Amino acid sequence: MKKTSQQNRKTRHQRIRKTLSGSPARPRLCVYRSLNHIYAQVVDDLQGNTLAAASTQDKELKEQLKGTGNKESAAAVGKLVAQRALDKGITQVVFDRGGFLYHGRIAALAEAAREAGLKF
Repeated sequence: MKKTSQQNRKTRHQRIRKTLSGSPARPRLCVYRSLNHIYAQVVDDLQGNTLAAASTQDKELKEQLKGTGNKESAAAVGKLVAQRALDKGITQVVFDRGGFLYHGRIAALAEAAREAGLKF
């Protein structure tokens, strides 16, 4: 039986997560991309807590964005999640691309987070 692209992505994500974990000193910035939206959150895996989060569905971003499934909106989410993490005193993170290719919206979010002050 042939695997779907979603199943392949989950397999890649599990392979990434075997070696990648967020700690209180350096939490994990994980990204999820759907067709219409993009979500990012900073997670402390030891405690199991989400420390900061942002998405294209946030009220403050929804008003500013023209569309939600493009690189500009992904960059806005990256900037917002970095800003929220920096407000909580988080400067260094581990980037978890969630099994997606580091390309397009995922790369735009990561670059915007770096420019906003997060260190990967």
